[in-house]
Amino acid sequence: MFRWSEKKTLFLRIVLAAGALVLLSGFDTSRHSIPVDEIFAGGPPKDGIPALSQPKFVAVKQADNFMKDEDRVLGVARNGRAKAYPIKILNWHEIVNDTIGKQAVVVTFCPLCGTGMVFDGKINGRNLTFGVSGLLYQSDMLLYDRKTDSLWSQIKGKAVTGPLMGARLKLLSSTQTTWREWKKTHPETLVLSQNTGYSRDYDRDPYMGYYTSSRLMFGVKNRNQAYHPKERVLGLELGGKFKAYPFSELAKAKQPVTDKLNGATVTVIFDEPSQTAVIRDSQGQELPSVVGFWFAWFAFHPETKIFKVTQ
Repeated sequence: MFRWSEKKTLFLRIVLAAGALVLLSGFDTSRHSIPVDEIFAGGPPKDGIPALSQPKFVAVKQADNFMKDEDRVLGVARNGRAKAYPIKILNWHEIVNDTIGKQAVVVTFCPLCGTGMVFDGKINGRNLTFGVSGLLYQSDMLLYDRKTDSLWSQIKGKAVTGPLMGARLKLLSSTQTTWREWKKTHPETLVLSQNTGYSRDYDRDPYMGYYTSSRLMFGVKNRNQAYHPKERVLGLELGGKFKAYPFSELAKAKQPVTDKLNGATVTVIFDEPSQTAVIRDSQGQELPSVVGFWFAWFAFHPETKIFKVTQ
């Protein structure tokens, strides 16, 4: 949400007495399902990080002019279409309001948590578009919908303040992988263009150094030292039960990995060179899952089970 090199963090919090109107960085949080004093300003104000609502796309041949094989993308394949959203663009915009095969989707990426999550854009029977609030909860981005100004937690996948508090976002399947792997498996994919309408140096990583550091920019309530805070994990929820598959454990396991969660058999396929993990059910259908940093998954799901390779 901001540059790792920045030392000053702007906290814009105005908290009034219990039950009174609470305004935080321009959002009415008088109705809330999370503690308001645990919401922090990440630096840029509301829409200071501009979400993309009229994204442009190019074909693979054109994308190869600005994409390197090792560049990471958040890939989505549905309705017979495939699209790739380069992380180096998402780092600067965090949200893309888009459609895939006439289905409205909300593509989100929180650089602080490493979480790329794609949601169905239809909530309660209507399509909503989202912007970047500039606020964080448990170090994770809070989106806001432009219809009601409700705040939504990305990892929770639900509205946590405002008129739509309690409404849920439907998580869709997506894949974090390299450009090389995505275009190999989806040669007809479209790719989010760098022609965004904004002047950004998309080849510069504003979070350089953050991913390897054990330091967090914002505190979280639940911590677990079993893995490096920025260890990538694949997180799965089935029927209210949670499990994390750390990439370091998957790298030690014989592939593919067959496992059980909440009585259901699942299969995890992990490719170490491209750091790609996907999970399928017993019928071979890809399940919606979350790839992100270990600290972020545990912060929201301290009750999570953990996949470990036993010797």
